[in-house]
Amino acid sequence: MFAYVVRRLFNVVITLLVVTLVTFGVFFLVPKLTGSDPALLYIGKTADAASLEGIRTKLGLDDPIYVQYGKFLQGLVVGRDYDNGPDVTHCAAPCFGYSFKTDQEVWPYLLDRLPVTLSLALGAAILWVIGGVGAGVISALRKGRAADRIVMTTALAGVSLPIYFTGLVSAAIFSYWLGWLPPPGYVDFAVNPLEWATNLLLPWITLAFLFAATYARLTRANMLETLSEDYIRTARAKGLRERAVVGKHGLRSGLTPLITVFGLDLGSLLGGAILTETTFNLRGLGEATLTSIRQNDLPIILGVTLFAAFFIVIANLVVDLLYAAVDPRVRLS
Repeated sequence: MFAYVVRRLFNVVITLLVVTLVTFGVFFLVPKLTGSDPALLYIGKTADAASLEGIRTKLGLDDPIYVQYGKFLQGLVVGRDYDNGPDVTHCAAPCFGYSFKTDQEVWPYLLDRLPVTLSLALGAAILWVIGGVGAGVISALRKGRAADRIVMTTALAGVSLPIYFTGLVSAAIFSYWLGWLPPPGYVDFAVNPLEWATNLLLPWITLAFLFAATYARLTRANMLETLSEDYIRTARAKGLRERAVVGKHGLRSGLTPLITVFGLDLGSLLGGAILTETTFNLRGLGEATLTSIRQNDLPIILGVTLFAAFFIVIANLVVDLLYAAVDPRVRLS
């Protein structure tokens, strides 16, 4: 296991280096190849010639692309100085870049937004796993009955309805009409844990409804296939309780595909739930991404992209390690 983890961590480092190379090329090399000026992406198309030349000097945009990439990697490890004569801007490690439009480093900006996205993603993930897997098991055990049809119809609605529709409708009904839940917002967990949970409950439920639908359908399909296996019939013939047959033997064997999907979904959400955060006006990484795109703030877009890639790669590593714990038939070597 230890050797496997070491190898996978090495692969994670290589993967992240490839991601940084591709991302850096998209943001800095492609504009040059298409005849665009990357300096315009930093300060806007209305900038004068002197401002553009200052940005080129400060960011080293006139250097060869491999030199620029080397300085970018150096900034991630030890920090970086953006030098323009007497004007020097220091970006501490890990330096994901410096936004000259907002006059701040990208890394602290992302860390300030991360708790909102982290709270939204983890809370919703707990709800959609419990609700989706539970609904899928019930549907599989009641195949063809009323409960099965209700669960699958609800799952179809959850997959079909966009998050901005269900989010706005649920907020209008439960927050502003019935008054059962407070208007969505974010309160620091350390300040008031109860208010933190109640203010995020509606976004959690709305986001979980979308993902739980997929998990219910996957769980139902996996359970129907697993429950028809010979070892399930053997377990029942030995007189095991139905709860043990379904939970220990049936569900556990059918969880492997769900773990894969869960890792990808959670990793993507940690990179920013753009539609959910925008719908409920939550200032997380997703909302920051949309704002930076509107303002054409290249360093923040680049930073969020790398941040999201990191979460997805780490999520895949955790998923691989969970395979052996969930399914005894899987052995890591």
